[in-house]
Amino acid sequence: MRIMAQVGMVMNLDKCIGCHTCSVTCKQAWTNRAGTEYVWFNNVETRPGLGYPRRYEDQEKWRGGWVRTKSGGIKLRSGGRFQKLLSIFASPVQPELDDYYEPWTYDYQTLVSAPLGDDFPVARPKSLITGQDTAITWSANWDDSLGGVAELGEADPIVEKLRTQANEQIRFEYEKSFMFFLPRICEHCLNPSCMASCPSGAIYKRAEDGIVLVDQDRCRGWRQCITGCPYKKIYFNHRSGKAEKCTFCYPRLEVGLPTVCAETCVGRLRYVGIVLYDADAVTAAASAPDDQLYQSQLDLLLDPRDPEVIAAARAAGMADDWIAAAQRSPIYALIKHFKVALPLHPEYRTMPMVWYIPPLSPVVDLLRGQGHDAEAAGNLFGAIDALRIPVGYLAELFTGGDTELVTDVLHKLAAMRSYMRGVTLGTGRDADLAAAVGMTPEALEQLYRLLAIAKYEDRYVIPKAHREEAHNLEELACSLDFEGGPGMYASGPFGEASGRPVPVAIETYTALKARQKAEEAASAEQLHHRTGLLNWDANEDAGGQP
Repeated sequence: MRIMAQVGMVMNLDKCIGCHTCSVTCKQAWTNRAGTEYVWFNNVETRPGLGYPRRYEDQEKWRGGWVRTKSGGIKLRSGGRFQKLLSIFASPVQPELDDYYEPWTYDYQTLVSAPLGDDFPVARPKSLITGQDTAITWSANWDDSLGGVAELGEADPIVEKLRTQANEQIRFEYEKSFMFFLPRICEHCLNPSCMASCPSGAIYKRAEDGIVLVDQDRCRGWRQCITGCPYKKIYFNHRSGKAEKCTFCYPRLEVGLPTVCAETCVGRLRYVGIVLYDADAVTAAASAPDDQLYQSQLDLLLDPRDPEVIAAARAAGMADDWIAAAQRSPIYALIKHFKVALPLHPEYRTMPMVWYIPPLSPVVDLLRGQGHDAEAAGNLFGAIDALRIPVGYLAELFTGGDTELVTDVLHKLAAMRSYMRGVTLGTGRDADLAAAVGMTPEALEQLYRLLAIAKYEDRYVIPKAHREEAHNLEELACSLDFEGGPGMYASGPFGEASGRPVPVAIETYTALKARQKAEEAASAEQLHHRTGLLNWDANEDAGGQP
C-alpha cells in the first residue's frame, strides 16, 4: 500500500445559479493572454445542453478516456503507443475552433470616437483570431438557461442516449423541461488519460498533492493530450504552441488558499480538501467492470482516521498536519462518509477527483408548481421515484447510468431537508425519517451544517506546503501567469511585443491589435499604462505611477 494525498473538489449543484462568476475570475487570473482567447479553464454549462466544447461527451467521435479490454485491463480509447506513433504528426481526433467558438471583442474605438451624427455608432464584433468582422453564432455556454436548447437540445449526447433507450422524443419546451447548471474544471484524475497520451511526457501528476500539470518546457504541441482527455479540459495555445490546462490554482493552495473559482463562488457551492488514497490500487480500480466503477473509486479513498492508514502515511513521509487536514476534509465527508457526492462520468475510467452533489431542485420545483408542499418527506420521496427523466439524466452524468445510486443520494438530500424543516418549525426530530435513508438524526444534522451553513474554514481545509518561503509562493511566476514565461516562446517582431514579463492586463481590441503588429518591444512607458483590476493595488493611478 502506497499512501498519497490528492487535492479534490466537491460542488453542490443545488446552489449553482449560473452566474459565471467563477468562469470570469478564472479567465481573468489565468487565460487573459494572447493565444488563450477561447480557453476557459472553468466554465459553467446549462444542462441539458451540448457543453463546451460542444458534444465533448461523444467519445465515439472524440476517442477520449480509457476502455476496458477483454482481459480485464484498460487501454486508451484513442489507441496505444503504435497508434500514437502513426498519428503523431497529424492528430485529427480533436475539437476544432468551430467546436469551441471564435472568440470576439468589440471595436470600442469606433464607438467612443465616432463624430456627432444622426445615427448611434455601433461597436461591431471583431474576431480575436483574424481581427476581421465576425458574426456571433456560438459561445462557451450558448445553451445558457436553456436559451439554445429548443433548437439544439436534442443533440445533447446524453439526451440522445436516453431517447434511444426510451424510444421516445423528449420535448424541449422551457416549461416542460428541467434545467440545472454544471460548473466544470479539470478533474485532476487519479488515472489521467491525458498524461498517458502525451508522447513527450510533458504532463505530470504532482506527487505532493496529485495536481495534474503541463511542463511548458517539455511540451512539443503534439496535441495528443487533447484527444486523450475525455472532458476536453486541455487546450492548445495557438500562439505559444503549447498545451495548457487548469492548474487547480496550485500557487494559492500552497499557502492554504482555495482556488480562485472557489474563492469567488457566489453560491458557496464548492468544497476543497484532500483525501488519502492507495496509489498502487489505482489501475485495478480503473479496470473494474462498469457496474462497479463507482464503488471501486470509493474503495480507493482511505479512512484518514484508520491507525494503519496513518502509520502508512507517516512511513511515506506525509506530515502530520496533512494527515490532520485529511481527517477534517469536507470532500472526504461528502464523498465517502455521507456518500452524497458523485464523480462526473466514471465510465471514462480516469478516476476523476472533482465530484458533484446532484441537484434536488427539479423535484422541488415540480412539486411547488403543482401546488404541493414541496418540503414534505412523502411528497419529495414520491416525486423522486416518479421523475424518471431527470434521474436518468443525472445517472448518465454521474454514475454511468445507475439510477439507483442517484436516487439514494436524492433521498438523503430530501430527508435532510424535511428533517431540518421539523427542527426549524419545532415539530420535532423525526428519527424514522433519518432511518429511512440509512442515517441517524445526528448525521443528518451534520450533513445540514456542512451543506447549508458551513463556514469558510469548514468548506476549505487546505494544508500549506512545507517550504520556508511559503508566504511568497502565491506570487511566484507560474508559467501561465506571464507572457514569455517559462516554456513560452519569446516575444518579438513576429509576436506580441510585451517587452518584459509583466502580468497581462485586459486591453481594448485596438490596443491589442496595435501591439500584435508592433515591430519592436513595448517601451517601459507603454508598459506603465497596462493596468488591470487584478494587478492594480490602489497605490497607483491609472497610468501605473505611484
